[in-house]
Amino acid sequence: MNQLHDLAIAASFIQLFRNVRQDLVDMVSFWRHSVACGVGARILAAQRREPNVERFFVAGLLHDIGRPILYQKVPEPSRLALEHARQNGDLLHGIEVDYFGFTHAQLGAALLDRWRLPALLQEAVAWHHQPRRASRFPVEAAVVHVADHFANALQLGTSGERLVPPLRAEGWDRLGLVPGIIPSVLAQMEQQFGDAVSAILGPGQ
Repeated sequence: MNQLHDLAIAASFIQLFRNVRQDLVDMVSFWRHSVACGVGARILAAQRREPNVERFFVAGLLHDIGRPILYQKVPEPSRLALEHARQNGDLLHGIEVDYFGFTHAQLGAALLDRWRLPALLQEAVAWHHQPRRASRFPVEAAVVHVADHFANALQLGTSGERLVPPLRAEGWDRLGLVPGIIPSVLAQMEQQFGDAVSAILGPGQ
C-alpha cells in the first residue's frame, strides 16, 4: 500500500508540469527518460534480490523531478544553462550550481521532503549523481545512479541532459553485481520500457 501511495503521488507530478516550455524540454521525452530509469532501477533491484522492488521503480521515476521545477519557475536561467551545456559539451548537472546555486537533485529531494514522501526516495533523488554521499539509503541511491546511466546510454528520452553522465565506480560497486549481467539488464530495459511508458503516460506515448 505504501508503494501504491508513492506511485500515485508520482503520477500526480505528471499533471503538475504540463505547462513547461517546449523550447526547454519536451515533457513527454522527460517522462520517458524517467520511466526508463524507473524500469532500470527495478530490474537492478531484482538482480540484487531486493524485497519490494517497486520502491526502486518509484525512486527512478522521480529522480529528475527537480528539473521541470527549474524549467517552470526559472525558465530563462534554465535556457542559459541548457545552451551552455550544449555549446561547451558540459554535463548539465555539473553546471547547475553556477546557474541556480543548487542542483536539480537537491531541489527534487527538497520537494519530496515537502510532500512528506519517504526518506529513501529523498536520498535516492538527492544523491543519484553522487551515490557515495548517500548515508541512510546507499543501495537505493546507487541503484538509481546506475539505472540513470543506462537510461541515458540507451537514449530512452531525456530530461535535458544531452550527454551520458559517468558511471561512478562507487555506485556500481555498491550493487555487488558482476559486469556480465549488464547486457541482460539493458535488454530487459528495452523490452519492458514500452509497456511501462504506456502504463504511466498512456498508449501512444
